[in-house]
Amino acid sequence: MDITGASAFVSYDSILLRHAEPVDRAYLLLHGLTASPLQFATFGRLLFDRGANVFIPRLPHHGYGDRLTAALQDLTIAELRGFAEESYVRTSALAGNVRVVGFSVGGMLAAWIGQRYPVDRATAVAPFLGVAWIPPRFTARAARFALRVPNRYLWWNPLERERQLPVHGYPRFPTHAVAVAAQLGQELLREAAERAPAARDVQVVVNASEAAVSNSAARALARSWARTTHQRIVLHRVKGLPASHDIIEPLRHADIVRRIYPALIDLVDR
Repeated sequence: MDITGASAFVSYDSILLRHAEPVDRAYLLLHGLTASPLQFATFGRLLFDRGANVFIPRLPHHGYGDRLTAALQDLTIAELRGFAEESYVRTSALAGNVRVVGFSVGGMLAAWIGQRYPVDRATAVAPFLGVAWIPPRFTARAARFALRVPNRYLWWNPLERERQLPVHGYPRFPTHAVAVAAQLGQELLREAAERAPAARDVQVVVNASEAAVSNSAARALARSWARTTHQRIVLHRVKGLPASHDIIEPLRHADIVRRIYPALIDLVDR
């Protein structure tokens, strides 16, 4: 448990939904940057009700009761890699058939797991592989620059600041954590260009009106997978949604969730 001070106690820890009897399928659900496992709680319950075991782990330095904690600025690539590996191993103990779904930074980690581990299906939803307004060829350079200068905290919503919902997530993000995630995303893109994914099935889901992360980088990942494997690589471009990055959190965009959850459940559980 990665506690960094008395005020940074964990309030929103990992979630495990496990049936009393053995099941054939287990899901690993990976939340986004500054969120917590509760981001996927409703989605996970839907999968559990369909007969699967579900594990929703807490990303390093996330889920603390102090929403303004500075712990996340210390996030490292090694922590993200270790977290992804450990989460896969723990989910593998829940059923023989493992599927991983992630959103944003969690989507990048889902793709990273699908690249390296023989999961049945990896679904990356709005994966963070770069920032929307930075051309993909400059992402690596921008990440290195961000890590060389002092860390800054930026509000997700500068008007509402600490008052913004949901309360189980942090209302601001550190630039160093974003840069670290971008670097791991670049590592994933390089690996995907060189060899086929280990997952039996991989798919990428993007909001056509995405406002924050790079859809161009997500398309590049799908193209790389298509070149390195005989599998059918599916890129789902969801149209008709608002210009919002968060299409998973019910407490932030209930209207979007009502529209996308049924299709997403069918997509990952077909």
